[in-house]
Amino acid sequence: MTVLICRNYKGDVDMSEIDHFLTLLMQQEEEGLMCPVISHGSVHFMWIKHILYYFDCLFTSVCLSFVCMFPVQVFTEYFKELEEESIQDNFVVVYELLDELMDFGFPQTTDSKILQEYITQEGNKLEVAKTKVPTTVTNAVSWRSEGLKYKKNEVFIDVIESINVLVNANGSVMSSDIVGSIKLKTMLSGMPELRLGLNDRVLFALTGRDKGKTVAMEDVKFHQCVRLSRFESDRTISFIPPDGESELMSYRINTHVKPLIWIESVIEKFSHSRVEIMVKAKGQFKKQSVANNVEVRVPVPSDADTPKFKTSTGHAKYVPEKNLVVWTIKSFPGGKEFLMRAHFGLPSVENDEMEGKPPITVKFEIPYFTVSGIQVRYMKIIEKSGYQALPWVRYITQSGDYQLRTNA
Repeated sequence: MTVLICRNYKGDVDMSEIDHFLTLLMQQEEEGLMCPVISHGSVHFMWIKHILYYFDCLFTSVCLSFVCMFPVQVFTEYFKELEEESIQDNFVVVYELLDELMDFGFPQTTDSKILQEYITQEGNKLEVAKTKVPTTVTNAVSWRSEGLKYKKNEVFIDVIESINVLVNANGSVMSSDIVGSIKLKTMLSGMPELRLGLNDRVLFALTGRDKGKTVAMEDVKFHQCVRLSRFESDRTISFIPPDGESELMSYRINTHVKPLIWIESVIEKFSHSRVEIMVKAKGQFKKQSVANNVEVRVPVPSDADTPKFKTSTGHAKYVPEKNLVVWTIKSFPGGKEFLMRAHFGLPSVENDEMEGKPPITVKFEIPYFTVSGIQVRYMKIIEKSGYQALPWVRYITQSGDYQLRTNA
């Protein structure tokens, strides 16, 4: 393992300890016990994996999880693609960012938009940071700059829900949940205060209202701009928003979810001859909605060849490097059924048991629809100048970890 970047903040850990990390990680992989924290004596490694690179934090006492997470997010926003080449080409900027993210081992400025105000990739601007510190660093509202002005004041709200589903070979739903996030794109002048209202079950219970559908959210996480004390007292989501794009909150809904796109499959293997696959897809969501860019990914044996396909809609293709048939349907209306048949030559089936039985996976996106029924009831925008602002709301449901096991 080659170390690309390294910063010792407090000097209380011997940096040669990093040599033990890869050995310990490989031991965990062999034992099938992958853990984000690995200990070696009095030193602990907190790590995450991004593509093929490991971001590691060595510590002897308490360490917060975002010590690893934030550098990845910030570097990605700066360099677009976080690769070895982009890190090597921007060593000066990387170390400037590490020094601003942490001060003597303590988290400092973690918002990439604020960092971009005074740490840029242009060398002549790097010198400015040494003499002039942006007001956002010392402001109480460190995630937003003062003096912002827009000709047209707007807020775009995206409510995005991902469905995680696991269906066994008998067609029973083994596990399911919904992971949601509310993302903002704010283009507002001044220092406005926003108040967001949802059809939150706890809020309706507190106020004695139970009309209409409500949603019970779990594992709610907020952007640092949200006033947590206000939310805990009366469930009001009140905040001064970051400028531009940000994730306001995320949540999970632990509920039984009916698979929105149901898959039935028949896979027949004829010894040393061929394999025939029949897949039927049915939209189990309301007829007014349409799923876009649907992909049904069907595993096939690694030695399959000479593919032939027939589909009632969309098109199918063989992806040999991944041992998959990918059936793509650009537009899939609710309540509709479609069929795909595939035929492959199969020289041998000797390795069939060793290959296992990978599940069928499905990808899709359904606009203007949320499976949980969550709704933005209101968005109030308050700013001392009293300008009028337009809030826009969009709902999207998409596939998350969506797997259907097969008997074949």
